[in-house]
Amino acid sequence: MLLRARPAPVALSLALALALSGCGIGKTKLNPWNWFTHEEVMTLAPKEGYPDVKEDPRELIAQVTALEVKQTQGGAIVAATGLTPTQGWWGAKLLAENDGKPVEGVMTYRFVVAWPDPGSPAANRVSTPQSREVTAAAFINNVLLAEVTKVVVIGAETQRSISR
Repeated sequence: MLLRARPAPVALSLALALALSGCGIGKTKLNPWNWFTHEEVMTLAPKEGYPDVKEDPRELIAQVTALEVKQTQGGAIVAATGLTPTQGWWGAKLLAENDGKPVEGVMTYRFVVAWPDPGSPAANRVSTPQSREVTAAAFINNVLLAEVTKVVVIGAETQRSISR
């Protein structure tokens, strides 16, 4: 038995394809290709814009009392301890100078802290030196560490350095 293609299904398929191709003309809601084409762009930025932050508002810590560099698998951790004038100082950080690049083998950090709330009891409490200690740390990867021979941490009154 020999199978032959019937002309009716072929003609019906062509007519249906021609009719459905008309859905693509214009912006009809019947065309599924037009269902999700409206795109809205939103931003998370505040309407007034972001404030200009030229510098870190934190202050240099009063005294740098200890500096330690510990070797890790991917580089080294620089840990510095400092002493604040009163209790309540927070947000301690070692900020790398020179865009985090060593200059002539010297990697320099500024040890900064945020002052306590002026109305808080801790802002006026001096107490013991141990209660006013603050520690901050930074990581130096192996690539930068290969160029570093000395690490310096700067405070307002003192600075510490450590060399290889």
